[in-house]
Formats: sequence, structure tokens, C-alpha cells
Amino acid sequence: MPPALPDRADTIYAPSSGFGRAAVAVVRISGPAAGDALDALTGPRPAPRTLSLRRLRDPASGVLLDRALVAWLPGPGTATGEDMVELHLHGGLAVRMAVLRALATVPGCRPAEAGAFTRRAFLHGRIDLTEAEGIADLIDAETEAQRLQALRQLDGVLGQQVAAWRAVAIDLLASAEAALDFADEGDVDADGLDAAQAGRAGALSTEIRSVLADGRRGERLREGFVVVLAGPPNAGKSTLLNALAGRDAAIVSDRPGTTRDAIEVRCDLGGLPVVLVDTAGLRETADPVEAEGVARTRRRIETADLVLRLAPMGDPLPEEGHQTAFLRVRTKSDLSEGEGREDGERDSVAISARTGAGLDALLAAIRRKAEAALGGGDALVTRERHRTALTRAAAHLDRVSGALPGFPPELIAEDLRLAVRALGEVGGHVGVEEMLDRLFAGFCIGK
Repeated sequence: MPPALPDRADTIYAPSSGFGRAAVAVVRISGPAAGDALDALTGPRPAPRTLSLRRLRDPASGVLLDRALVAWLPGPGTATGEDMVELHLHGGLAVRMAVLRALATVPGCRPAEAGAFTRRAFLHGRIDLTEAEGIADLIDAETEAQRLQALRQLDGVLGQQVAAWRAVAIDLLASAEAALDFADEGDVDADGLDAAQAGRAGALSTEIRSVLADGRRGERLREGFVVVLAGPPNAGKSTLLNALAGRDAAIVSDRPGTTRDAIEVRCDLGGLPVVLVDTAGLRETADPVEAEGVARTRRRIETADLVLRLAPMGDPLPEEGHQTAFLRVRTKSDLSEGEGREDGERDSVAISARTGAGLDALLAAIRRKAEAALGGGDALVTRERHRTALTRAAAHLDRVSGALPGFPPELIAEDLRLAVRALGEVGGHVGVEEMLDRLFAGFCIGK
């Protein structure tokens, strides 16, 4: 069960469609006074769950506000679990603002804060926390793979799996508690119960850890596959960034050391989110500002998903960092008279950012690396908090499965209790109030 609903007697309202000029603007109202608000604007409310054309009037002055389609949605079978109203207005800014001003005069109504509607849906048990996070991810999705992953979360794939794991852990805990309560009974085989618990706990931990061993694909897909462009000054990093971004995102100059800080550009590469990072040229320098830029470059290299090691044709390739995911890139191939590749470098890509030669091959290589790292949006774990809670649950289960004969049963029961609690945190069943504030603060007003 979700946590108890706070005592809220207020009714919230907000536009749930985008701002600006549009054909239709939707305003949502949720709470105990939603029906009264509709009555105040339109007179007798229409039949439930039916769109009706009505004239909206200011409750105080009776001035006509709009002719709109309205829907009366009595709870609890609604998105928030409360009484709700939807107003489908003409999409002009003046119309929308006039209706919002009128709603502000209705007793018990107030503007909604960010994420308030989804938060009420969670608190009323209409969705669990993983589904709420799926809504947030769907709103923020910029690529096809991110959209697919968010929809899986919204469909409850992770929540259902964790609920199944939690049910097993609760069953184990019940057995442990029974062994404690009836330890003095002659027909209770305490050793047999311990052995059975250990086997089931070990199997459950193995299943959880198999899901965690995904290379953090879900988190990386949400945040983007980070590709760092690294190399000496004047290797063509900024020119390449601009060519891949399709705009002048970075300053290009023949003067070495022009780039002092990391410049990030987000792009959609075949449905996958990729973050391209231009960095300061790698060299020894006495300039303290440039030296700080070089230090930041080295830090970005160490945390990147993929490093493009750039060097012009004929120059030595940099060997910075110890990461395994890198790609050698020979730049300025248009200035070379050779085949565009150094001898012995069959694993490198030769490009010219000015002419576009080789860019398709480079993008294809980056996409292959990104696909291998991110998958197609099928990861179960998509946030660090999921991973942290599941890791804790698996650790507690490991202690149960590895408990030696004669291990205090009270400690076994406590580990199982903590495993149940950790699994409950994923779906939002325990101890989540502060985390809820952080999550819903990132939503849009009206969602």
C-alpha cells in the first residue's frame, strides 16, 4: 500500500497543455471542490465522463469567458483518485488566463504546484513511484530509445518485478517470524526452516543481482551517452563538434588553446541520446587558466562513455587515460595526400570536418558503441535510487543465504525485514517523503 494520504482539503487547478498560442488549451481541476468549481463556471454540471459544450462565465461578474468542452470526472476512478474536471478551452493566452483568474475566486481552490497531480495519483494508489518516474522520464524524453524506456516504466515493468521480489521476501520473513514465535513447539523444524530460507534468499539475491549487472544501461540512456573529443591543441576538435552538431557551438581558431572549458552539445543519433563534449587541448602549459582546462579535460576523459582520440594526419595519436572505450580519429584528411589513414592504424577513422569526408563512418562507429552500451530502452533499472535500494536488498539476502547453522534467528529475521524495506523503497511504499519532494519538483505545472 502507498503511504497514507496527507490531510488535504484543498482543490488544485492548472493548465496541463503547453503555453503559447494553440488551438486548444486544457485546464485540469482535482480535489473535493472540483465539482463546485465546475458548477460555478458553467451552471449544472454535465453527465459524468461525457464531453459537453458549455459557456464558461466568471462566477463573480457573470461575464462570458469562453465556449468550451467540459468533462466532469467523479472519483475515485480518475487519474488522481479524486474528483476531477477538465476544461478544453480555446487556446489563446487571454482565454486561459481569464479562466484561471476565475478559478482563483472559487472557495477551496488554489493553483497547483509542479507535479501535484501526479503526486496525488501516487498517494491515492493509482500509480506506484516507478510509474511516476516513468511519467517524468516520458516528459523529458528527447530520443526514441528514451521514449521506449519511459513507457516501459510507465507500464509498471519495474514496479511489477520488484513487487514480485518483495512478495517472496515477505514470505521468507513470515517464515522467519514463525520460527521465532514457535521455536519451542516440538513440530517446528528450525534447522529445516533455516535451510529453506537460505536457499530461497540466495536464489532471490541472484535474480536481483542479474538485473543489476546491466552496465547501468538504464541510467546512461536517461542521461545520454557521453562522447569526449580529446587531443592536442589544433587537432580539429571544435571543428568536428560544430560539424556533428550542425551549428557553430564552439569557437574555431588557428590559435592553440582557444578552448578552455568543456562545451557540451546534445544530439539524437539514430534515436539514441548522445552528449558530445569538446575539451581543451592536451598539452603542458604555464598558463594557469589553460592548465585548469587541461585538468578538466583529463577528468572528463576518465568519466566518458567513449573518447574520440583526435590527431591530424601524420601526428602522433594521444594516449590519454585508461578507459577501454575509445576510438582513434585522424582529422584533416583533406590536407593529406595519402589514403587518409596512417600505416598500421586500420582501427582508426579518417575524417575531414571541413569537407564532411568520413563523418558518416565516424557517426556509424559512435552509434555502434552507443547501441552496445545503452540497448534499446529495455533496461529495468533506470535511476540510481533503484540501483541503491536493490543493491541493499541483495546484500541483506546474501547474509541470510550465507548464514551458518546456529546463526541467531533474530538477526536472520532482521536482515529479511531490511530486505523487504529496501524493495519497498523502489515502489514508494516506505520512507519516501523527502525523495518525493525532489522528484515531483522536477515535473511541469499541471502534471
